[in-house]
Amino acid sequence: MKKVIYPGSFDPITNGHLNIIKRASQIFDEVVVAVGNNPDKKTLFSVTERVDLIKETVKDISNVTVTDYSGLTVNFVRKQRTNLIIRGTRDSSDFVFEKEIANLNSLLDDQIETMLIFANKDYELISSSMVKEINRFNGDVSKFVPSPVLAALKAKGSHEKN
Repeated sequence: MKKVIYPGSFDPITNGHLNIIKRASQIFDEVVVAVGNNPDKKTLFSVTERVDLIKETVKDISNVTVTDYSGLTVNFVRKQRTNLIIRGTRDSSDFVFEKEIANLNSLLDDQIETMLIFANKDYELISSSMVKEINRFNGDVSKFVPSPVLAALKAKGSHEKN
């Protein structure tokens, strides 16, 4: 049984992330979406909110689970009793960044393998940062995020303006 970890901050999850999850779920027996909990990173959504949004988004994909973690990704991967990480990459700068992270993870544990899944052309321009920026200025992000995220962004936006 092949289990893979898809780590990230997912603040928020986008349709690009969801596309990677769906494609990975067709390749691997089990996909664990691992939401990083980094207290030094300022996020729009709390780790609990991010986990809940992803769970709602992937509820119909039977071989996908969602959890949060803190600390080194390689330690989390080991605790999950696998050695596989997937990451999505949109462009050449993502590729260089992901290669560096994969190499670092390999230095920490040479049993860890990172596999890249290239973004579908429809999603290669989407990033969580871009979604948050467009939303901040009341732009329409409906085609970039799953519906639970759209509702949460709208609620967060109206809450922040009060």
